[in-house]
Amino acid sequence: MMQPTPDVSIVIAAFDAADTIGRAIAGALAQQGVVLEVIVADDCSTDATREIVAAIADPRLRLVALPQNRGPGGARNVAIDAARGRWIAVLDADDTLHPHRLKRMIAKAETEGAQIVVDNLAVVSADGGTQTMFDPDELASRPELTLPAFIESNMLFRSQHNFGYMKPVFERRFLTEHDLRFDEDLRIGEDYMLLASALAAGAKCVVDPTVGYLYHITEGSISRVLKLEHVEAMLTADAEFLRRYRLDAAALAAQRRRRRSLTQAHSFLTLIGHLKRRSLAGALATALRDPAALRHLSMPIAARLRRLKERPSTVRPPEYSAGRDTPAPAPHTNKERPAAPDRLARVPFGNGTRP
Repeated sequence: MMQPTPDVSIVIAAFDAADTIGRAIAGALAQQGVVLEVIVADDCSTDATREIVAAIADPRLRLVALPQNRGPGGARNVAIDAARGRWIAVLDADDTLHPHRLKRMIAKAETEGAQIVVDNLAVVSADGGTQTMFDPDELASRPELTLPAFIESNMLFRSQHNFGYMKPVFERRFLTEHDLRFDEDLRIGEDYMLLASALAAGAKCVVDPTVGYLYHITEGSISRVLKLEHVEAMLTADAEFLRRYRLDAAALAAQRRRRRSLTQAHSFLTLIGHLKRRSLAGALATALRDPAALRHLSMPIAARLRRLKERPSTVRPPEYSAGRDTPAPAPHTNKERPAAPDRLARVPFGNGTRP
């Protein structure tokens, strides 16, 4: 007997998510008022993630085990390709949903003829406290999320949260017709690029100011370090975005400002690399080439240089993690923990990811 087409496919990319995947799946399966399926794409986890998922006896749940690690974008793409639902909702493996979220969002999108719908989020701390991410009144005054507004919100060195943190629900048919998937070359910013591309392809995105997505921050959350390779990948993706889509004047102006923020971040991280390696000549050359990079240091550069002169550097180059020769895969979440005190170690994000 042929099963009915689900209203929505909830896709979860998982890597070493044993501590949280059960909670995420429970929140997905608890959605009310919709026919759903949940697809977990396990990206070669080294812990018990697969076993936990396989042990959940619910016919609406499917596990797709990737044969090789493809990163968060690749794992989500595998899940989307396997999906049958009319709508696609992305859920991170350590987050949860309010039980009426998808019914409400899909109804709004279909009533207003939209191909995308976004809503508000609540940040849930390790002690269970919650804080609404976006001002509901501000979202209520913005019935649609346009491409210029979305790009403008996603600048590095801006506010802590921006519209890139939103978790869109996409019409699957629109994604398929426009050949839209997550950019697998991006390990930071893949969420931003998919929504920007969908908007550039002509999708209408409506805004529901209601909190429906619960963004969990736990003690085990990994705070990602922004690296030169991440910024370079974002610059490359943005260049391809401009080649693929013709933007109107407002979107193009916002895109130019975004590119400038990325180039400033590149200069900033280059400067940081020189300072950590105690390369004063390299740091000064970078500062002269792009003086804006200096504005993002947490102390005057002269004081930072004096500190580096006074003690030997014990910090490895920024492209490596301590104790590893090559970067290790990270869990497929970009959780943001409280800001690190050393701005040389971490940089404020504004690209719609959790650092």
